[in-house]
Amino acid sequence: MKDAQPSTVYLKDYRVPDYLVDSTHLHFELQPKATLVKSQLKIRRNPDAGEGLPPLLLDGVELELLSVSIDGQLVPASRYRELPEGLSIPVDKPAFVLEIHNRINPEDNTSLEGLYLSNGMYCTQCEAEGFRKITYYPDRPDVMSKFTTTIVAPRQYPVLLSNGNEIERGATEDGRQFVTWEDPFAKPAYLFALVGGDLQHVEDSYTTSSGRKVKLQIFTEAKNIGKCDHAMRSLKKAMRWDEAVYGREYDLDIFMVVAVDHFNMGAMENKGLNIFNSACVLASPETATDSSFQRIESIVGHEYFHNWSGNRVTCRDWFQLSLKEGFTVFRDAEFSADMNSRAVKRIEDVSMLRTAQFAEDAGPMSHPVRPDSYMEISNFYTLTVYEKGAEVVRMIHTLLGTEGFRKGSDLYFERHDGQAVTCEDFVVAMEDANGVDLTQFRRWYSQAGTPVLEVTDAYDEVNGNYALTVKQSCPPTPGQEEKLPFHIPLAIGLLGADGGDLPLDTSGTRQVVLQVTEAEQTFNFSGLLEKPLPSLLRGFSAPVKVRYGYSTEQLLFLMRNDADEFNRWDAGQRLAFMALEQLQQAYRREETLKLQPQLVEAYRSVLQNRDLDPALVAKMLALPSEQTLAEEAEKIDAEAIIAARRFARAALAEALKGDLLACYQRLHTDKPYSPEAADIAERSLKNACLAYLCVTEEDDALALAQVQFDSAANMTDSAAALSALVNHGDTASADAALESFYQRWQQDTQVVELWFGLQSSSAKRGTLENVRALMQHPAFELKNPNKVRAVIGGFANRNFTQFHRVDGSGFKFVAEQTIALDKLNPQIAARLVLPITRWKKYGGDLGEKMKTALQSVMDSGKLSADLYEVVSKSLV
Repeated sequence: MKDAQPSTVYLKDYRVPDYLVDSTHLHFELQPKATLVKSQLKIRRNPDAGEGLPPLLLDGVELELLSVSIDGQLVPASRYRELPEGLSIPVDKPAFVLEIHNRINPEDNTSLEGLYLSNGMYCTQCEAEGFRKITYYPDRPDVMSKFTTTIVAPRQYPVLLSNGNEIERGATEDGRQFVTWEDPFAKPAYLFALVGGDLQHVEDSYTTSSGRKVKLQIFTEAKNIGKCDHAMRSLKKAMRWDEAVYGREYDLDIFMVVAVDHFNMGAMENKGLNIFNSACVLASPETATDSSFQRIESIVGHEYFHNWSGNRVTCRDWFQLSLKEGFTVFRDAEFSADMNSRAVKRIEDVSMLRTAQFAEDAGPMSHPVRPDSYMEISNFYTLTVYEKGAEVVRMIHTLLGTEGFRKGSDLYFERHDGQAVTCEDFVVAMEDANGVDLTQFRRWYSQAGTPVLEVTDAYDEVNGNYALTVKQSCPPTPGQEEKLPFHIPLAIGLLGADGGDLPLDTSGTRQVVLQVTEAEQTFNFSGLLEKPLPSLLRGFSAPVKVRYGYSTEQLLFLMRNDADEFNRWDAGQRLAFMALEQLQQAYRREETLKLQPQLVEAYRSVLQNRDLDPALVAKMLALPSEQTLAEEAEKIDAEAIIAARRFARAALAEALKGDLLACYQRLHTDKPYSPEAADIAERSLKNACLAYLCVTEEDDALALAQVQFDSAANMTDSAAALSALVNHGDTASADAALESFYQRWQQDTQVVELWFGLQSSSAKRGTLENVRALMQHPAFELKNPNKVRAVIGGFANRNFTQFHRVDGSGFKFVAEQTIALDKLNPQIAARLVLPITRWKKYGGDLGEKMKTALQSVMDSGKLSADLYEVVSKSLV
C-alpha cells in the first residue's frame, strides 16, 4: 500500500461554504512558462454558515504564490499559511476584497487541467477541480460569482477569448494586446474558460424565438477552417430544438466554440465559450465518417443544452454531478433521436449501457448515480453518472409523460435559476409540477447495481385472464449488500398469434407501462381470447436485465412482428446469445461447431425485408460483441467467446453470401454524399454487408473492398473498405491500403487517429507487436489523449482477441502504459487501467495474470490520487 493515501470525501460531510464570492476579476499575462495571474475577489461571510469568522480556506495546487492583499493592504507571509493543496488566510471582518498574485507554467502542464498549452494555443479545462491550478480560489460548484477577465498577451496570440461578452480591447504600452470579457451570469469556477492563440473562425448568427440575434463563432487552426460547417449547422439545430422542446432560449450576445487537439474529455460547456476536443467538432465528408457526423451533432447539442441544465442551474457539489450530466445526456439523446432514427439511436445507447455501464455496475468501481464518497472526483465522470443517470431521467419522463415532464422541467428552471442545487431538487420539481410522489423512485440515485427482473406468466384459457408476475432483485455491490425494491417502469405489449398487439383494456390500449415497486408483483389482464406472447421492456424503459424463458420460436416471432423496433432488435440479440452460448459449450467440449439454422434464417429474413429502415437492418445483422458476451457471462471464458463468435460470423457470412452481395450491390451507388439520416442508413447497411462478405476471405469479396477503397468519395466508405481489407486476411492488400491511406491523410490529425484505431482494434492487425510499433510511429504522441485512446485504448477496449492473449502479455502491456501515463496525465491513466480491474470475473489462469498486471501498477511507486483510487479498490 502507498504511504500517503488520498483522503476520502463523503457526501454526508457536506457543509455550505463559509464565504461567498460576489465578484471575481481575473487578469492574465500569458507566457509559456511564467503566466502571471492576478485575482481580485469580493468576498463576504456566508449568512447560512453560522457565527464567527473562521479562516478563509482557498484551494490551490502547483502555484507559485507571489503576494496576498486584503482591501489594498499587503498581508505578510507570516499571517497566512500555505497548505499542501491550498491557502489559509485569517479573517477579521465579514466582507473584504482579496487580491492574490501568483505564477503558473502552462507549457509543462501535461495533466491538461487548469491552464495549459496545446499546439501553441493557451487553453483551460477547469471541470471538475482544474481552476485551483490557475489561482487560489474556493474551487467548489456552490460558490458562484460574476467573472470579469482581462487577458494580456503578445501579438502572436491574436485571438483572446473568455466567458461572456467582450467589453474592451486595446494595446499595452509595451506593445502587447489585451481583451476584457464580462460574464453577466454568476457561475462556479469550474465553468471558467480562457483561450489564446493564432486561430481563425467561421461565423453565423441565430435569431431566438423572442427576436434576439446571437452571434455564433467556431474557432480552430487555419488548416481546419473548412471542417466547421457541420458543427455550425448542428449548433443552430440544437438552439432551435431546445426552444421548441424545452422553451429554453440562449441568454448571451455571442456563443463561441473552440477546437483543441489536446483535451481529456469530449467537450466542455463553459458559459458562452465551449471548448471541444477537435475530434468532436471538426468534420467534412472527405475526412469524417457518418458516425463522426452524428457524434458531433450530439456533442454540440449536449454542450449547448448545458447552458440551462448545468450552467444557469448547476450542481451544489460533485456528488450531484448527474444532476447536470444525466439530465443533459437525456436531452442530447432525444435531440439526436429527433434528428435521425429514433430506434437506431436507442439501440446504440442501450448497447453501450449493457456492455460498459452494466460492467461498471458489476465491477469494483460500482457506485450509485449519486455516489456516497470519492477519493478523486475525476474518477466519477463515469457511464453510471452520465448514461445511467440519463436513464433515470428517462424513467421520470416515462412515468410523467412528455407534457408532465415539460411542466416539471419548466418549474425546475424557474425555481432554481442561478442556483447550485441537488438531484433531490430536480425530483421535487417534477413531483410538485405533477402532484406525484417519487419517494421510492429516489432509490435509483442512492442504490448501485443493475436490477434483475425475473418474469413468469400464466394464462387462464377458460376466463381469458393473463397474469404476468415480476420479481425484482439487485446484486450486492461494494458497500451495499442489501437493496430495497426500485420503482421500475416496465413498458410492455402483448402479441397475438397474428403478430399484432392485443388490446389490454376496454379502451383498446395496446401498450402499457407497469409500475414495478415491490419485490414481487403480479399484473392481471382480462378479456384475452388467446394466450399472448409478452413483449417486455419496450424501448428499454428501465436500465435493468429481464429474464423470461423465451423459446427460439418465440424470439423469431418477436423479431419478425414486434411493433416496438427496439424489441425486434433485442429479440434478435437474444436469439444470437442463445446460439453463441451453444457454440461456447460445444467449444469447451471440443465438439464440432454448428450454428443454429434458425439464426441464419432469421438474419436472412431481416436482410430481405425491404420495408425496414436500412440502419435498423444493419443493427439487427450485428452479432453481440465479445465484450457484451463477456458481460453476460457468470465467469468470462475469453477463448470460448472468441472462438464462438468468430465461427458464427463466418458461418453467417457463408450462408448469406448471395443475399449480402445483392444488398451491397443495390445500395452501392455513386450519389453525392449527405450526412442526412436516410443516406447514413443506406451506407451503414451497405458497409455491414461488405464487412460480412470479407469474413469469407474470398477473392471476390477482396475485390469489392478494393474497388470501394480506390473509388470512395467520402470517409465513411473509405474507412469501411479499409477496415474490410484489414480484416479480410490478405496481408499484402491490407499493407498496401494502410500505407496508401496514411500517405493521403497524414496531415489530418483526426484521420490519422482513425487510422491508428482501425489497426489497434483489429483482431487480425492489432497484435501486441503491431500496437507497440504504432506507438513508435512519428504521428503517435503519448501526451495526446486522442492518440492514446486510439492506439492503447483501441487495443485494450475494442480488441478482445489480442488483449486476451493467453500469455497475459496484453494485460502487462496495459499496466506498463498506465504507469507511464500516470506521470503525465492521471485522468487518462485512471481510465486506461479499467480493462484490467475486472480480473475477478475471469476464471483460472487468465484472471490471475490480469490481477498480477494490476498489482504491478500498485507496486510501481507513488500513484496519483486518480489512479490509486481505481487500483486500490480493484485489488480488494
